[in-house]
Amino acid sequence: MSIIMNEYLNRDRLQEAIWFSLKKIDFAKETFKTTFPDHASVDNVYPETENVKGWNQGFWTGMLWIAYELTGNEEYRKAAEMQIPTYTKRVVEELTVDHHDMGFLYTPSCVAAYKLTGNEEAKKAAMMAADFLMRRYHEKGEFIQAWGKLDAPDNYRLIIDCLLNIPILYWAAEVSGDRKYDETALKHFNTTAVHIMRENGSTYHTFYFDPETGKPLKGVTAQGASDDSCWARGQAWGIYGMMLTYKYHKSDIAMERFKKITDYYIGLLPQDYVPFWDMIFGDGSGEPRDSSAAAIAVCGLLEAVKYMQGEERKKYLTYANKMMASLVDDYLCWGVDECNGLLLHATYSVPHNSGVDECNIWGDYFFMEALIRFVTENKWELYW
Repeated sequence: MSIIMNEYLNRDRLQEAIWFSLKKIDFAKETFKTTFPDHASVDNVYPETENVKGWNQGFWTGMLWIAYELTGNEEYRKAAEMQIPTYTKRVVEELTVDHHDMGFLYTPSCVAAYKLTGNEEAKKAAMMAADFLMRRYHEKGEFIQAWGKLDAPDNYRLIIDCLLNIPILYWAAEVSGDRKYDETALKHFNTTAVHIMRENGSTYHTFYFDPETGKPLKGVTAQGASDDSCWARGQAWGIYGMMLTYKYHKSDIAMERFKKITDYYIGLLPQDYVPFWDMIFGDGSGEPRDSSAAAIAVCGLLEAVKYMQGEERKKYLTYANKMMASLVDDYLCWGVDECNGLLLHATYSVPHNSGVDECNIWGDYFFMEALIRFVTENKWELYW
């Protein structure tokens, strides 16, 4: 009997989803050899992009690594390794590295390569990426600045997404023996944990600080419906991100924040357990969904239950199973032959009218991560 699957998620159906996803990856990798799927599809087909700007390329390479782990097929390993030089080139030539998304770019690609194969080029590139991320840390406020020119008042802020970027610093501390990486990541985490969550468990997308004093100022949104609403993918980043720091530090505040953020999230889910793009919207709203938020949340829930027992563990496992069953049955692109992605009905940004009701590559990656977590009974070794 499975220790993490229950009556809501059928093992045979899960296996069908794995093989279907692998076939889609096989189809896509004929196009994306040293190029990458763009952040979102257009009519469910990803355009090609180079590894010179943006924040999403690492997810495609990460999908290849998960495919390799699922099958042992060397073709996936070769396909992933073919992309590593593009990450080296990007960080050496400093091609759009002035942002906090170095973890998204280099963890599922280069950290994964090093963990799985001992690839020294990948290790070096990932360490350089960690160093670029370190440069964005501010003592005034104790946080890593997300975007924009350093110290610019209009961008002196953190964002919730960075909870998934700081694990590259935890990793860098482990492989280098230099605790400065870990200390910086933990300071950023603690600042985020204190300020990013409202009292009711909802989260801000971004949070501003005074550049002169470091004093906390206000939470605002860049992707949500309003400053006072709760952007669904941001809430999912909070669910998973809290547990990634808990993995390294067993932080009480990480677990406490995880429970409040997750309980808020599951309390507002629609009938099929896949959220609309902002948590203020529910069934009948007609608003776009974000299947990528559901995939991220599943991974966070599965990470959390490693550290739980009894009814609490059962509660979060049940929701993970319900979410995953919905993604497999109703959001995986079964029968959409032209689609070179995996999950339909994801949303990149409604405010910017970009990638709405499409596939997006991080949603596909986290769906693959959820698949391998389930099939390995949650014993998969994280890239993060």
